[in-house]
Amino acid sequence: MSESQLYCNSLTEYSRYKTREVKVGNIAIGGDNPILVQSMTTTDTMDTEATVEQSIRMIDAGCELVRITAPSINEAKNLAVIKAELVKQGYNTPLCADIHFTPNAAIEAAKHVEKVRVNPGNYADKKKFEEIEYTDESYNAELDRIRERFIPLIEVCKEHGTAMRIGTNHGSLSDRIMSRYGDTPLGMVESALEFLRICREFDYHEIVLSMKSSNTQAMVQAYRLLVVKMQEEGMNYPLHLGVTEAGEGEDGRIKSAVGIGTLLEDGLGDTVRVSLTEEPEFEIPVAEALVDRYKTRDNHDKINPIVNLPYNPYQYTKRQTNTVLNIGGTNVPIVMADFSLKENITPASLYALGYNYNVKDDKWGITDLACDYVFVNDKSVNFNIPGTLGIIHNHKQWLDVKSQDRRYPFLTAKQYLDGVEMHSDLNIVYVCLSDLSEELTARLISDSSVVLMIDTYNQHGLAEQRKLFTELMNAECKTPVIIGRAYGNLESKLLQLHASTDMGALLLDGLGEGVFIAAENCGSDQIINQTAFGILQATRTRISKTEYISCPSCGRTLFDLQETTAKIRARTSHLKGLKIGIMGCIVNGPGEMADADYGYVGIGKGKISLYKGQEVVKKNITSETAVDELIELIKEHGDWVDIVGN
Repeated sequence: MSESQLYCNSLTEYSRYKTREVKVGNIAIGGDNPILVQSMTTTDTMDTEATVEQSIRMIDAGCELVRITAPSINEAKNLAVIKAELVKQGYNTPLCADIHFTPNAAIEAAKHVEKVRVNPGNYADKKKFEEIEYTDESYNAELDRIRERFIPLIEVCKEHGTAMRIGTNHGSLSDRIMSRYGDTPLGMVESALEFLRICREFDYHEIVLSMKSSNTQAMVQAYRLLVVKMQEEGMNYPLHLGVTEAGEGEDGRIKSAVGIGTLLEDGLGDTVRVSLTEEPEFEIPVAEALVDRYKTRDNHDKINPIVNLPYNPYQYTKRQTNTVLNIGGTNVPIVMADFSLKENITPASLYALGYNYNVKDDKWGITDLACDYVFVNDKSVNFNIPGTLGIIHNHKQWLDVKSQDRRYPFLTAKQYLDGVEMHSDLNIVYVCLSDLSEELTARLISDSSVVLMIDTYNQHGLAEQRKLFTELMNAECKTPVIIGRAYGNLESKLLQLHASTDMGALLLDGLGEGVFIAAENCGSDQIINQTAFGILQATRTRISKTEYISCPSCGRTLFDLQETTAKIRARTSHLKGLKIGIMGCIVNGPGEMADADYGYVGIGKGKISLYKGQEVVKKNITSETAVDELIELIKEHGDWVDIVGN
């Protein structure tokens, strides 16, 4: 695949992908404008005072576009009152109405605010999870029906100068789209294009597009495909980036950075929203931190172009590699921790890396977040290590400890080519792109004991490491690769965002058999280790804990989402690999938690429905007992595991 067939300007030279400019009140999205950050209120839209107060907190935090839900025509009308009160208090930030099932509310809202968001999956359709066989004739008849429902909104938007976001959500694709394209990134794209083509027919172009999913692989692939499809039809509308239902805390930030950061790295994205199950003003600094990295990125060191891209960026396929012990092949990616700067390594040091030593029983306890290897450089490890852990020493130190079990050498490319003594099973060779030569590649191809540890000093490090991967793949070199990145003097939350972007982008394309975060003065060893596992979890390349697909709350939410999420997490966080959707309302219900194993969905004040997959199995449960009944449901289906020791 050549770069001319791609979704971005270049895979090796950073530049923003140029989109048309769309006016939204007193701001503009796309074109040469900076990337904007936005968020969404969580208050009841009919509570004018609360919505205005929260909007002001968001704006004061840096929010440049405030989105407010309008589930019915009453809320849509009240947007005018909210807008007037904000202006009265000196706030002219544009507002966006969020619409799902109610076209009449969208038409009303378009008269009062600067932008309207519609979801093509449910604007003119009611999802019944039915598979329907369409002929071309019957499919086109459905498009004509959609056209009739959608045209009135276009006309009102044109009359009032209102912009529109056509926002596809992975989990709420219509039965029509699902029947023809399946639950796929292409289906997400076609869902938006159906509506976009109608807009173009009526010469309406004030449009922003989004392709949101809680699955970062699907989200990234959908945005990339959207750009390609737009190019084919001569379109270049701005992109709003977001990972929907990312969750809370550390997990939500890592997941958002993986998805959003991957696209920003390639110059895609004109506006960003980070969806966290937290107060909306807390989303803004996270979005700003993701965006700020690219203000000076175009000054990076030159990287030669990728002439032939040996993987498909629109479909996940894991790179084929050799198996070296537990690295590569069909193994999940490993985590290597960095203890090279630690003055004294003791059994207690390993607690932060997921290992607990019981002195009384003289046994190691191993958690699901136990790293696989530790790089100690020239430090000594003078105690019996856990049976699942490997220690990596620099070559000189390794020569002194090579007789000990699970001790392996770390070599430079020069040492490797010079033929120094090596381990029979595993040798870690440190390589940057500049080290990769024909001689080195040829040697690697014939050596089944080597794993590369790659690094970069380029400001555009992702692109340089991607270039290294493509060189290996085009040479048919199947040596496993650990993605290494070094950071210094970052606040731990910023480290999470940077590392998730830098490493997650490669993992989403099936590249990398492990991760190594070398972080000096960036937080505790435990936080760094958790970040590494969090990146693998967010890219769905190694599942080590329960995944919570929780929406960020809005005016439609029918219970305290943050409190409920915390309760469910406290009871279920030990269920490794299980995906639990926690949705505030039916809009963000069975569809939005598309691939969750279980779902907890608000259907009315104090009323909950529980789902197994996309099928409701318990209805109208009171919120007081719903968490207990969710646990019972998990047990009934054989997915419950008791906590060890309980």
